[in-house]
Amino acid sequence: MMKEQIITIAGSPGSGKSSTARAVASALGFRHFSSGDLFRQLAVERGESIEAMNISAEAQRDIDLKVDNLLQEMYRTEERLVIDSRMAWRWMPSSFKVFLILDAQTAAERIFNHLQEEGRLSEDAKSVEEVRKSIDRRFASERKRYAGLYGVNATDPINFDIVINTKHNDLKAVTAMLLAAYQAWHKIEEAP
Repeated sequence: MMKEQIITIAGSPGSGKSSTARAVASALGFRHFSSGDLFRQLAVERGESIEAMNISAEAQRDIDLKVDNLLQEMYRTEERLVIDSRMAWRWMPSSFKVFLILDAQTAAERIFNHLQEEGRLSEDAKSVEEVRKSIDRRFASERKRYAGLYGVNATDPINFDIVINTKHNDLKAVTAMLLAAYQAWHKIEEAP
């Protein structure tokens, strides 16, 4: 199997998937795509929050099918691509697969601070504790959905080429680790 010039980045909520994907894409001169951005756009179109959209997706397969089909098409037609997506690793088997991990409390603090900085605190997210509860519900919904739809544990480290804990590593350090691992992975010759 030929290794592709595609990097798929999955991870825990708040672990820095999108920021890392944008930084890596920029460093490599690759295109960046975010399934999360597409999912958020679909939620807005449906008049739902991200959490509500995840719960809707448990019963409405068309939501995941739309994202899955797009990812599969991108895998067939594109190169030099960095994608942040919970399930892209599954649809892009020859990609370099990355998982960013972060504990839920630190994630809640980061997300709360980010929302506060942007003035986007909502009725559901007026405290770190409320953000944490939302993250927990969303993550549980995603785990249930992916296990039911695909029969996989989307957070199992065995699915990935590298797992990076982002708790004590800033964006620059995470990007450097990921780039070094990608370059090493890409250079390894396939055994005859």
